[in-house]
Amino acid sequence: MTKIRVVAGPYEFEATLETQLAPKTCDVFKKLLPYRQKLIHVRWSGEGCWIPLGETDFGIGLENATSYPAPGQFLLYPGGYSETEILLAYGSVCFASKMGQLAGNHFLTITKGHENLVALGKKTLWEGAQDIIFEQL
Repeated sequence: MTKIRVVAGPYEFEATLETQLAPKTCDVFKKLLPYRQKLIHVRWSGEGCWIPLGETDFGIGLENATSYPAPGQFLLYPGGYSETEILLAYGSVCFASKMGQLAGNHFLTITKGHENLVALGKKTLWEGAQDIIFEQL
């Protein structure tokens, strides 16, 4: 079980890679670590934040895909109908873009720090982009 430290804005979380359910996505993500980006609030999906990755091609398809991630679940959308992205649900989410409903690979789940998810989401919504860092523990 691979543990990941996630620091987003002023909040710290611990997460577990879903290596059994999304092995290709997890392998690609582990190669990026430590990974630093900006987290912004979603536009269409509801209570979530995302990392837009444009035309990035990780060379993976869909695995363990869902349109309805639970709070604390990260999805990686490998591109296709919309741009490549990573999405974090902090509340109710129906993953979508201007092209319509999407499904992304659920590859990472927060296991510690859930109590700060809503605060992170609201901070991102009202104060703008937050730094996010992923590091293997």
